[in-house]
Amino acid sequence: MRLKFDEDVLNYDKHRPTYGTEIFNDIIRYSNLDNTKKALEIGIGTGQATLPILKTGCRVTAVEIGGSMTAYVKQKFSSFNNFAVKNIEFEKYDAENNRYDLVYSATAFHWIQQDIGLAKVFELLKSGGAIALFWNHPFVNRENDMVHSEIQKIYRKYMPANKTHAEFDESTCKQHEGSLKSYGFKDINTKIYKKTRVLNTEQYISLLNTYSDHRALQDDIIRRLLNEISIAIDKYNGRITIYDTIDLYLARKP
Repeated sequence: MRLKFDEDVLNYDKHRPTYGTEIFNDIIRYSNLDNTKKALEIGIGTGQATLPILKTGCRVTAVEIGGSMTAYVKQKFSSFNNFAVKNIEFEKYDAENNRYDLVYSATAFHWIQQDIGLAKVFELLKSGGAIALFWNHPFVNRENDMVHSEIQKIYRKYMPANKTHAEFDESTCKQHEGSLKSYGFKDINTKIYKKTRVLNTEQYISLLNTYSDHRALQDDIIRRLLNEISIAIDKYNGRITIYDTIDLYLARKP
C-alpha cells in the first residue's frame, strides 16, 4: 500500500497540501536549526515539508521508499547543495548514531514499523537533538452539509469495509505523547494547527487520486466512485470545503 503513492508523482505533488509557515517556524525554533546542523526527513514524498527546512541552510538528508518520488525530489531540489535523498526504507537506513540535530516526518511516520521507528530515531539523534512528527487530517465538510451526506453514501456503496471518516479527535494526542516519553524523549511539546481549503470538483477528484486506499481499488470501482462523487459535488455548486487539522509532536533527546 505504501508504494501506491509512487505511481503518480506529478499529481501527488500538485494536489497534496503543504503545511503553512507557522508549523515550520515552530519546528525550526525548537530545534535551533541553522547552517551548522544536520536534519533527516523520513518519507519525503514529493517534498511538501522540505523547502522550509532546506532554507535554514542545514544539511538535509531524506529517505524515501518510492523510486519515482526519490527521482522527483532529487530533481526538484537539485539547486540546493545541502540536500541529498536516498531510495531506501527508514527501517533499513544505515547511519551512525548521534548524527542528527533534527529528525522529522510529515504525514508518513505511521508507515514505519512501530517496534523500530522511535527507538531508531532516538539513536540517530545527537544529545539535545529534536524529533518532529506531524500529520495532516483532512475532513470534508461538516456532518450537516448535504454534500458530505451524499459522499458518505457513495463510499458505503463502493468501499463498505472502510470506517466512517471522523474529524480529528485531539484526545489521540496523548497516545503520541506517551509513546515519545516511553522511548526516552523529554520536553514533549504538542501543537494543533487548523486550516481550511475550498476545492472545485476537478481539484478534489485529483486529490482523491493521490490516496493509497483509493488507488488500491479495481479500475472499474475507482472510476465509478469518483464519477459519482463528481456528480454529488457539482450538484452543490461544484465546491467542497476541506477542514485540515495538523497535529505536531516535538520532543528532545536528553
